[in-house]
Amino acid sequence: MPDERDRDAAAPEASPPAFEEALERLEGVVRELESGALSLEESLVRFEEGVKLVKLCQARLEAARLQVKRLEEGPDGPVEIPADDEETA
Repeated sequence: MPDERDRDAAAPEASPPAFEEALERLEGVVRELESGALSLEESLVRFEEGVKLVKLCQARLEAARLQVKRLEEGPDGPVEIPADDEETA
């Protein structure tokens, strides 16, 4: 009979959370760590989860940045985006 590790290895990976979900979970991890209520072992597990979430969020932000850059660069070169009056004041 397969043990739990075999089931986990055979289980399909869940799709990564959306940016907003990952950020919300990261904020929860930070709150848990800052509370000081976790044991050392629990803190390490949460810290590891937080590092993974930070990497995921950074990758999503970089992908969005690149997408915006591609959208700003039209087929004839960069597209001029006028600044708002508030930004230049």
